[in-house]
Amino acid sequence: MTWSDKVIAWLQLTRFDKPVGTELLLYPTLWALFLAAAEYGRLPSVKLLVVFTLGAILMRAAGCAINDFADRKVDGRVKRTKSRPLADGRLSARTAVWTFVGLSLLSACLLFFLPLAVFYWSLVAVALAFIYPFMKRHTHLPQVVLAAAFGMSVPMAFVAVNSEFGGVPVVGATGWLTFIAYMCWTVAYDTQYAMCDKDDDVKIGVKSTAILFERVFGKYDVLAIVGLQAIFLAIMVALTSGLFGWLVACLLAVILSVLFAVQYEKTKTHERLACFAAFRHNAWVGRAVLVVIVLACVVRYGMA
Repeated sequence: MTWSDKVIAWLQLTRFDKPVGTELLLYPTLWALFLAAAEYGRLPSVKLLVVFTLGAILMRAAGCAINDFADRKVDGRVKRTKSRPLADGRLSARTAVWTFVGLSLLSACLLFFLPLAVFYWSLVAVALAFIYPFMKRHTHLPQVVLAAAFGMSVPMAFVAVNSEFGGVPVVGATGWLTFIAYMCWTVAYDTQYAMCDKDDDVKIGVKSTAILFERVFGKYDVLAIVGLQAIFLAIMVALTSGLFGWLVACLLAVILSVLFAVQYEKTKTHERLACFAAFRHNAWVGRAVLVVIVLACVVRYGMA
């Protein structure tokens, strides 16, 4: 295999060739920074925006590498993943482990630019990111562990902003509500993702919320996803109404309702490609929330 082939395989291992996953981690991190700063009537600093953006990109890639390491013996038996570089032998398991370690250490270097309190939260994030891929063998809730792992960026953002603006380095009520909203949204879209592989997962013994929801709710399993999305919408509307007023909150509610309705139409078919399209569609949810929050912050505080 040539060096160019190895580079392409490594990009596939880290999913740098598929930016949607990075967007799904990055946008909520940016929501958190702007919402945290909004409580002080200010905008987040450029330093925090750059550091957390780089951290999200690096940790998403690290998470993908360790995920492929954990799944290297089962990916070849799943239609969607059988061409991954560890599954088809283009890269070794050792390469995946060193990639995870290297990217995690590189991400850790960013902590030198953040308050010490953020460091302790980062340890939890790395630990959860490492154990997540192995959870699908032991529990039907690996999507919850994934949400918690990547969701750690939310309390980290609130702690960083609170420290920078002279407050107590804690998460606070707004931070925890944002974290809960993120958890609900992530479990919902990762369940859509898991629905793509549900038939294969049942055969090989891999567990997921997609399988759990079908067992508990039967043909109404998609309503569990709708319920999680509804909680996410309600929390985000409540937060934006408190910080920016009901006009912004109503605008966000309308946009999210339309986007989730589109996803429901795709997901209710239970068809593999339709569910995958619904999952990818969540990038528009992240973009929409970010645009609304950033514009509200800029109009209210950027011109102050």
